[in-house]
Amino acid sequence: MKRVLILGGGGMVGQKLAHRLEDDDDIALTLHDIAFPEGGAGTDRRIGDLSVAAEGAALAAERFDTIYFLASIVSGQAETDFDLGWQTNLWPMWHFLEALRAQHRASGGDYVPRLIFTSSIAVFGGPYPEKITDEFLQSPQTSYGAQKAACELLVQDFSRKGFIDGMSLRLPTICVRPGKANLAASSFFSGIIREPLNGQEAVLPVPDTVRHWHASPRSAAGFLAHAARLDTDRLDGRRALNLPGISCTVAEQIEALRDVAGNNVVALIKSKPDPAIAKIVQGWPRDFQPDRATSLGFKAEGSFREIVDVYIEEDLQR
Repeated sequence: MKRVLILGGGGMVGQKLAHRLEDDDDIALTLHDIAFPEGGAGTDRRIGDLSVAAEGAALAAERFDTIYFLASIVSGQAETDFDLGWQTNLWPMWHFLEALRAQHRASGGDYVPRLIFTSSIAVFGGPYPEKITDEFLQSPQTSYGAQKAACELLVQDFSRKGFIDGMSLRLPTICVRPGKANLAASSFFSGIIREPLNGQEAVLPVPDTVRHWHASPRSAAGFLAHAARLDTDRLDGRRALNLPGISCTVAEQIEALRDVAGNNVVALIKSKPDPAIAKIVQGWPRDFQPDRATSLGFKAEGSFREIVDVYIEEDLQR
């Protein structure tokens, strides 16, 4: 039986992934986070804080076969609290990888876990081409993006040395996220769909001409599950991947909502410009051509309407 650990297993993506994996009788699943939703996925839940190095070392000593590293604070919080961003989004990765390296050495080199890190398209910065290809270089323009890029390099080098078998998945903005809004600067992308569908007003802090790259929570869980099965020799040493998604403007998001739910629901979206959020979003990429990931079998939705439909099917409170 394969032993699987999800770090950040109490978060939205972690829970989606756990629900997907717990149906597999060949997987023994462990979740770790600072808190868990009541009644959520996972029976083996560990509550703890990865910023405490000993916490990660204890988990590493259990020698899981596959490890999903999802734990982090979100973009808006990382940007406004510089110290907390780096202490939370970088150093736990370093200490955990060092603990895995110690286990690798103690095993005589036999223990080489698959580690899958959720990176972000925030590792890129402008000026952008019309579509970002797999050859476009990292140049993050936020602290969050810089933290994710730094972790990618750690995963790359620890894999090159053979201590882990790692991958970094540059997730699109995951939309429509269920639950309440969080401190991510991208939170409004979900809010302008989720809140109106639940009969609540939503604030739009940017112009509707803003274009962005999206995938659903269902696709995010699918990306992660697929990465665990992938032959990493096919990566040719380049351990970070741009993942598939949908490029659309906010106006196109709203039209997809109108198509599903009508004008009265769309009327619940209220424009309220926020220069701070607009500045952060302005530095994010807008469209991709993720040829490597698609050739490796990663799949996402074909339209934003499909993303809305996924939310209605899986998460709309009825």
